[in-house]
Amino acid sequence: MKLLGVENKKFLFQLGDTEKRLLLAVLDRYPVVPPAHQRLSRTGDDQNSQHLLNEALADQRRENKKQLQALLKSRRRFQRLKTGCRLKLSAGDVEWLLQVFNDIRVGSWVILGSPDQDWHLVVDDNTAPHVWAMELSGYFQSRLLEALRHEQPAAEGRKRRKKP
Repeated sequence: MKLLGVENKKFLFQLGDTEKRLLLAVLDRYPVVPPAHQRLSRTGDDQNSQHLLNEALADQRRENKKQLQALLKSRRRFQRLKTGCRLKLSAGDVEWLLQVFNDIRVGSWVILGSPDQDWHLVVDDNTAPHVWAMELSGYFQSRLLEALRHEQPAAEGRKRRKKP
């Protein structure tokens, strides 16, 4: 996923055919963070508030899933190229996708047992999909963050050049 540039406040990325399939496959996993992972308290003292939080999170995930499906099905988002496609995203889309990828990455990590950085996880038929999703989400997050960092200095430069 390569940033081609920013045009009319839209980020333009180039993806190869395989990269696009991987992007769609990993996004199809959303949401991944288990609902019970978000706790208001470790003791579970306030069951009513926890229930309200769970309902709000479930509603948010459903809405995000709908928004994600609409984004990915939009014909304006993906433009076919000879080798792959061009993906057009607003800054808001990029920031929102970062949150979606974070859910997939953290959720996969939680499902794997929240291993520390010295993990020695056996990758087998059960763990491989979660390791794959965690690592691929990290890859796409890094590409999106790089695009945001690339745009930031340009925006700051435009502000400095304005005359009083």
